[in-house]
Amino acid sequence: MSRLLIPVLLAAVTASACGTNATVADPAAESAAVSITAMTAVEAPITRFIRVSGTLTPQEDAEVAAEIAGRVVATPVERGSLVRANDSLIQIASTEVEAQAREAQANAAQIEARLGIDGGAAFDVERVPEVANAKAAYELAKNEFSRAERLYQSKLLSQSDFDQRSAQMVATERQYDVAKNGAAQQYQALMGARARVTVAQKALADTVVRAPFAGAVGERFVSVGDYVTRGTKVASVVRIDPLRVELTVPEQYVSAVATGRAVNFEVDAYPKETFTGQVRYVSPSVTASTRALTLEAIVPNPSGRLKPGFFATARIEEAEKRPGILVPSAAVRTVAGTARVFVIATDRAEERVVMTGQVVGDQVEIVSGVKAGERLAANAVNQLVDGIRVAVR
Repeated sequence: MSRLLIPVLLAAVTASACGTNATVADPAAESAAVSITAMTAVEAPITRFIRVSGTLTPQEDAEVAAEIAGRVVATPVERGSLVRANDSLIQIASTEVEAQAREAQANAAQIEARLGIDGGAAFDVERVPEVANAKAAYELAKNEFSRAERLYQSKLLSQSDFDQRSAQMVATERQYDVAKNGAAQQYQALMGARARVTVAQKALADTVVRAPFAGAVGERFVSVGDYVTRGTKVASVVRIDPLRVELTVPEQYVSAVATGRAVNFEVDAYPKETFTGQVRYVSPSVTASTRALTLEAIVPNPSGRLKPGFFATARIEEAEKRPGILVPSAAVRTVAGTARVFVIATDRAEERVVMTGQVVGDQVEIVSGVKAGERLAANAVNQLVDGIRVAVR
């Protein structure tokens, strides 16, 4: 009985094994195809950008110094204070300077009164009292000489009297000339006195050290009670609107930059936010050590969000467009710094390593790895592997 069962059992085991192999080799047992959307890689002209880096610097940066010597009596600003042009930074004691200004004004007023100049009127030598008196005496002597001359011709006046009238006329004429010369000298003295008034008034104005332009106080170097001399630095002021961004452009891109061109840049302080400036200056020569060109762009900063010293990563638009292969950004998967796409061949996805270039809106340039006209998976790229079956919607 047992001898008859053994061949039957062996046959059953063999049949079972054959049934298992048939199940593994069945194509119906493969996983279902991944549903995707396919897009075609297209060649199109692309607006190119040069990526460069640089640093934001203030439009103006001044270390303001005192113009006169004296004791500091007030410091209305602190580090970081926003100031307008001509706002007070520090104040120096002005008592002595005010006295000197009043003295200079008094001296000038005294000479003006002597010259008969009222209310800032123009100088007229004939209106000077001494000159007017000398002129009157000269006119009188001249008239008397004229009468004496007629009498002398009529034999009614002696020679001595005639000579006396003639000498008197000459003397008064000379006195008149001396008076005019004296008045001219006094007028020059008035010019000197007025100059001293101007100097004294400037010294008085210099007791208040003012901001040369609108901006922010970077540092205040003196305090109340300090004694400053002419040339002592009292504060630094920086202009923060607008700012300048200084960029370094490699030699091969020199032809792409020009004055007036727009510059878009980003800073680490405000991620994913773009700021815009305009090129104002392009260096006339390339630096020999770096083989690079320096350019400067002006950046509006009305809100003061941008700060001098920020590191900027900028894009400068090239003048000419060059063609490139564009694919949807969603079609590119980046793993460990390597970009990959899946090219659709019949019903299979072929994984390719590609090199990407410039981003254009929601598309990205493929520098190598894909040709124009090839179809790519535009979605579900994280679900795909090389060789997997796909179903294109």
